[in-house]
Amino acid sequence: MNLFELYNLPLSFLPNKDEVKKQYFALSRKYHPDFYGNGTDEEKAEALEMSALVNKAYKIFNNIDSTIYYVLELEQLIEPEEKFELTNDFLMEMMDLNEKLMDAKMEDDSNALQTLCSTINTLEHNLYTDVARIIENKSIINLSKENFLQVKEYYFKKKYLNRILESIKS
Repeated sequence: MNLFELYNLPLSFLPNKDEVKKQYFALSRKYHPDFYGNGTDEEKAEALEMSALVNKAYKIFNNIDSTIYYVLELEQLIEPEEKFELTNDFLMEMMDLNEKLMDAKMEDDSNALQTLCSTINTLEHNLYTDVARIIENKSIINLSKENFLQVKEYYFKKKYLNRILESIKS
């Protein structure tokens, strides 16, 4: 089942948070398994399944990365555990950041780690700026495949940057 349809929302990378919350509470009440205690086994199973979908959708819609992934999945432009091929320039830049990270950790240099965090945050901001007009569209139903692929590239680059940030914090 399409989670946007379940929540009665337009296809969007940034669903309206107030509408998501409103639909979540309405659907949670409608499908809460406790309301089906006297129902048939089939009704109980359906309520449980729908309740799980409602919760899954809420979790996805409240995380931009999860929402982007879900939309790309709906558009059949991404697969689980996909190994997306990033540009050589980007990979070289990431290799440089990883080397700086290893050096900073070996030297226990907190200032260098702080600088790396700042650099990564700036890179992430610049990446977002490149796709902001696409992501912030209220409805993306008529986006071109090229636009979706730009968002896909952004998603994988951001994922890469997030892994480096996690390495800094660990």
